[in-house]
Amino acid sequence: MVTTGRTTGADAPPVQHEGVPHTVARRSVAAAAFGNAMEWYDFSVYAFFAGYIAHNFFRSGNATSALMSTFVVFGAGFVARPLGALVGGVYADRIGRKAALMMSIGAMGIGTLVIAVAPPVATIGVGAPILLLIGRLFQGFSTGSEIGGAASFLIESAPADRRSLYASWLQASMGISNLLSALVGFIITSVFPESALQDWAWRIPFVLGLLIIPVGVYIRRQLPETEAFTEQDSAAGDDGDQPGPLRILLTEHRDALGTALLVSMLWTISVYAFLIYLPTYYKLPEAGLGFTDQQTFLASLVGNVVVLVGCLAAGRLADRVGTRPLLVGSAVSMIILPTPCLMWLHAQPYVPVLLAVHMVLCATVAGFAGVVSSVLPRAFPVRVRSTGLSLSYNIAAVCFAGTTPLLMTWATADLTVYAPTIWVIIGSACCLAVLPSLYRQVRRVAEQEG
Repeated sequence: MVTTGRTTGADAPPVQHEGVPHTVARRSVAAAAFGNAMEWYDFSVYAFFAGYIAHNFFRSGNATSALMSTFVVFGAGFVARPLGALVGGVYADRIGRKAALMMSIGAMGIGTLVIAVAPPVATIGVGAPILLLIGRLFQGFSTGSEIGGAASFLIESAPADRRSLYASWLQASMGISNLLSALVGFIITSVFPESALQDWAWRIPFVLGLLIIPVGVYIRRQLPETEAFTEQDSAAGDDGDQPGPLRILLTEHRDALGTALLVSMLWTISVYAFLIYLPTYYKLPEAGLGFTDQQTFLASLVGNVVVLVGCLAAGRLADRVGTRPLLVGSAVSMIILPTPCLMWLHAQPYVPVLLAVHMVLCATVAGFAGVVSSVLPRAFPVRVRSTGLSLSYNIAAVCFAGTTPLLMTWATADLTVYAPTIWVIIGSACCLAVLPSLYRQVRRVAEQEG
């Protein structure tokens, strides 16, 4: 027996199962969020320490060229994300959300280990960037497989009246990971001299990530499977042979897949342009701002506090007023606010202005990302939810986000210092164009499963 609450309207929550007590739901979400944070910590550390990685793994007399090579490898890791999305999504829809979450955190541990211990180019020559690439491919596979299982788990574990708040932990946990990596970076750049950072101290954040991953594995092993998946799995078993999730998705839910991809375009671009790339941008000579490593880590630290708080606040508000006003409002804000903010920073490149600008940009991302994580999974029925979200999000990540650091580094140097904000504006316009279609898909699924 189920209770549905509101079953009409695009903002109506999906079916809520009586067998999910609030205490169990909170424990499950905390465990999923912790594991997700630890996984994205290892991923974001690579971007934050890109300059030091470039120095160790690429021979080049030009610092910008070496940095771009590092971002090429960063982007190459995205090549593995569709494979991770396909394997992890299908695995989560066939075997279970919990099993997929265990697989993804294990792959992240392997990738982080390779990067943490790989010798520099001065020691093993061309083998150094090859090992770096291998580590990034494992990390890319892991992050590709994570999103669908984690989002499905959060949606299906939450009480009906807290669906958006619980799902907001998906992006909030990424904020926690960026916060941790920024905090570690700030401490390390404050404690160690530049010579040590260039030589070996940059590896410390990766080693810390390795030490924390076993904690995430232990916590995820304690997770219960979601009741929505269990019931769907039982129903599929009763019906005999069923086509696989990928076949069902491509034959019955192509429209939802395309719509979710374009919405994910803004999700991924905004996160990678503002949260991941801007801390590097602030210290680029081509950007002309002249901030130090310590100052940019401080900005990232403050900005990710805004992301964490903002995501949870947006999720809570969405449970009260609906998700549509917040998605529209935040997408519009990412068209209007970023360019004037960056113009202000270039006019007055001081630390207080840097912190204020970065906080505003992070707040616009939080308003969108904290809510979209509760809407996109609802565009797909339970039997293909993880596969649909994994593929749409990660195809967008490969096409638009994976190239963002490299594209922005080039565009900032050769085109305009406002390249990051222009890139986000393009993503916002595409998202706003397909939001009505997204809500039609959500309404259709709610009616079918209600």
